Amino acid sequence: MAKIIYVSNRLPVTINRKPETGEFSFERSIGGLATGLSSVHNEGGSLWVGWSGLHEEEVSGADAEELKRSLIREESCVPFQISRKDFEDFYLGFCNEAVWPLFHYFPNRAHYHTDQWETYTRVNKRFFEELKPYIEPGDTVWVHDYQLMLLPQMIREEFPDALVGFFLHIPFPSYEIMRLMPWREEIMEGLMGADLLGFHTYDYVRHFISSARRLLGYEFNLGYLTAGQRLVRADVFPMGIDYEKYNQADTNQEVISARAEVKRELSDRRTILSVDRLDYTKGIPERIKSFALFLDQHPEYHKKVELFLIVAPSRTEVEEYQDLLKEIQELVSAANGQHGSLGWTPIHFFYRPFSFEDLTALYMEADLLLVTALRDGMNLIAKEYLAARKDDTGVLILSETAGAVHELGESLMINPNDMQGIADAIHSGLNMDAEDQKRRNAIMKRRISRYNVRFWATDFITKLGEVHEYQRVQSARNMIDNVETQMLTEYKNADTAIFFLDYDGTLVGFQDNPEKARPDDELLQIVSALCERKGNRVVVISGREPRDLESFFSGVPVEMAAGHGSWVKMKNEKWEKAELFSTEWKEAIRPILESYSDRTPGSFIEEKEFSLAWHYRRCEPDLAALRVGELKDSLYSVIENMNIGLLDGNKVLEVKDSFVNKGIAASEWLRGEDYGFIFAVGDDYTDEDLFDVVPDKAYSIKVGMALSKAKYHVKGWRSLRTVLKKLADS
Repeated sequence: MAKIIYVSNRLPVTINRKPETGEFSFERSIGGLATGLSSVHNEGGSLWVGWSGLHEEEVSGADAEELKRSLIREESCVPFQISRKDFEDFYLGFCNEAVWPLFHYFPNRAHYHTDQWETYTRVNKRFFEELKPYIEPGDTVWVHDYQLMLLPQMIREEFPDALVGFFLHIPFPSYEIMRLMPWREEIMEGLMGADLLGFHTYDYVRHFISSARRLLGYEFNLGYLTAGQRLVRADVFPMGIDYEKYNQADTNQEVISARAEVKRELSDRRTILSVDRLDYTKGIPERIKSFALFLDQHPEYHKKVELFLIVAPSRTEVEEYQDLLKEIQELVSAANGQHGSLGWTPIHFFYRPFSFEDLTALYMEADLLLVTALRDGMNLIAKEYLAARKDDTGVLILSETAGAVHELGESLMINPNDMQGIADAIHSGLNMDAEDQKRRNAIMKRRISRYNVRFWATDFITKLGEVHEYQRVQSARNMIDNVETQMLTEYKNADTAIFFLDYDGTLVGFQDNPEKARPDDELLQIVSALCERKGNRVVVISGREPRDLESFFSGVPVEMAAGHGSWVKMKNEKWEKAELFSTEWKEAIRPILESYSDRTPGSFIEEKEFSLAWHYRRCEPDLAALRVGELKDSLYSVIENMNIGLLDGNKVLEVKDSFVNKGIAASEWLRGEDYGFIFAVGDDYTDEDLFDVVPDKAYSIKVGMALSKAKYHVKGWRSLRTVLKKLADS
């Protein structure tokens, strides 16, 4: 029976070992991912693969095998072991010295070491080796977070039909940041092994797609990235919380007791709550400075408001985090020293984790929650605070660079670098009337109660299934082996055959300079072999000029259609020009193209006898996409009353006479003939007219995965070359 396999850096359980007996015991972890997936994982029929939290030096041999058996039996978890040295280079090293700062927009803090990258690669490979024995046909593998970004492609290479999802729990940076990573292509290719990639916000999705296009050259169309013959989806899945757990916490006796204790401690003072783990991305020093600024500017709040600053220890062995802790302690001491008085301490600093009960009690009683993250993938604390506020009161002050802000737009949004803005927001929050608080919070709570953590998990798995079905439908049109066998048989049995072959992007790959895209010896041999078979006609039908095709196929008895059908050369005949209208329209169009070429670095104009082409293959993709739309609008306004059409080709926009196209040209060869075998192939929009005129029995093939009238697809021009070679050899 098909199952779901979750893969993450850590298992959702904490492993304890009794020193006197050596027996293992397991305790469920508390955290966003562990809590979120445990609800569906505990229903059975799934496995969870991850690091046990123990190093190989701590448990090995028979003990490691016993640990694995116990975890599989009791928790459906498969533990992964790692040495202390590999852990340091993999997690403390590459993950937290390179990926974490870069993805959170702190490139100045990122350090790149080849040995750490090699360890990152090796650990991802070892994760795969641990996972591999458990993957069976029909299984779904859901990989999580930045520690395992190479794993999806490793799974894909070994299990090409596996259903693979990936979710990134931190921000995905813009292309300008991502390009700083020395191993950017390897990371992107690793991620592209997934069928569905999930991110917290649309900004992260947009950044990922931009990087895939610019770094790997993949096209994006109708919500899918085209990676060869595979279609990959990137989409938004904002992670939720266990809403009911926090919303119903007022019935929990331990929470009730903790809340009573908090009330006694707070007395009648207003309370601002801040909860984070120790990290430079959280903006904790800025938060303290902003609160101190608020106290400077509003002395009327002295002895009336207090900040509860809770910081959970994190990466305590890293010097950078030790320095951050020292800075926080000094800022707290300075603020309390300047503003505090006998019986009143403005900031209460707690450097330790709080239990669910104690933290929820603080959520229930705090007047404000202050979140000033400099960059945060989501921030579930904000959602937990709202869920715990049963009466809908309380004010959420939220950084506009936290992922949660896209769902919690009714909060008081602040720029985390604007200390005056934060101080003003604190003042506004403390003075907000109860009705306004309830109005804002009710809207946000309805939203997060619907899209809770369980919905998040099931939504991702459902979407992954939909992506897989879409891929299946599209792949059914690929030139798979059984279709090739049938095609070869029909070709061998046909007395007559005709081949319509596009050139650029079909017979040869694209070049930045079209003049460099000349046929190689292998292609000339294949085309020559097709021409030599009795009853065959081979037509190269292209947007190229006659002189180009003559030069490319000199000595090869092909027939040709140039300029998308503007010129036609039948076998043993001279070139014939199509009956075209005047080309005076060029004088109106050329200045427009020149203007856009000047404004778009990397673009250039190619002038043909009967057309003008604007090439943008060498341009920055996002700018090119913008300019293409603008150029189309400009051209349509000029040509609407002219017999001129636009051809939107592969990184080229061509203006030509609207009564000339490849379909009309192909009709010259098809008229009055009954070929036993017809083969038509092309790679872009200009070839759709060709696919439209060939009969249903024809083998019409689109190079690439874009939507097309063609019956079949092949991965690229190299894949087509293989198909043509088989036909030539037969």
